[in-house]
Amino acid sequence: MPISREQLTQAFDQLLEPGRFKDYGPNGLQVEGRQDVRRIVSGVTASRALIEAAIEAGADAIFVHHGLFWRGQDGRVTGWMKQRLALLLAHDINLYAYHLPLDAHPDLGNNAQLARVLGIDPEPAPGGRFGDQQLGLIGVRCEASAQALADHVAAVLGRPVTLVAEPDRPVRRVALCTGGAQGYFEAAIAAGADAFITGEISEPQAHYARECGVSYLACGHHATERYGAPAVADHVARALGLEHQFIDIPNPA
Repeated sequence: MPISREQLTQAFDQLLEPGRFKDYGPNGLQVEGRQDVRRIVSGVTASRALIEAAIEAGADAIFVHHGLFWRGQDGRVTGWMKQRLALLLAHDINLYAYHLPLDAHPDLGNNAQLARVLGIDPEPAPGGRFGDQQLGLIGVRCEASAQALADHVAAVLGRPVTLVAEPDRPVRRVALCTGGAQGYFEAAIAAGADAFITGEISEPQAHYARECGVSYLACGHHATERYGAPAVADHVARALGLEHQFIDIPNPA
């Protein structure tokens, strides 16, 4: 049986509590589609490739981490924005996007799910959280060296990892924050982490890692954020009796 668009919106909002966060764009329903929803497709980013795959899969709603609208972007509907919106509107598909709320959910969010996938045992809050809006997660995984941790992460995520570290230094306390969270590294150092896992690295972080002795692992923005969206969408779909399919559009970033 289908449910209403309003019921689905309420379910996502109650789970992810977007009102608690200061974010870079609107969270929740970004593009309104048909009223009745039977099938959800989840993915990382609302790219044209994902929208086309969702249309092929017969989706009534798409649930993503990276939506269409961001603070400070050009507001004109041209080029890639026009193409994506045209597809959504022509096929009457609802688009839901949750950014920081999806990162932060303590069980189903990107950080919690990456920790689960990597076998990192999260420390309880509040000590197990760090960084702006307490988005970062700290947990325990004992490895003989930073290189051993990097090899483990690369094997699980299926992609190379950039490691800046003393490779033979043992690791126990691991901080992580998915995606473009390189700015959280100093907070992770202050929180007493032995290693920090995120998606990207910028020039300053290599120096901090060498000077502070805390290992830095850049594991890919997309690769670290593949797990929250399907976990949340599947949880909500099961609760509401809907169909759900995760579609991963490869991205080297």
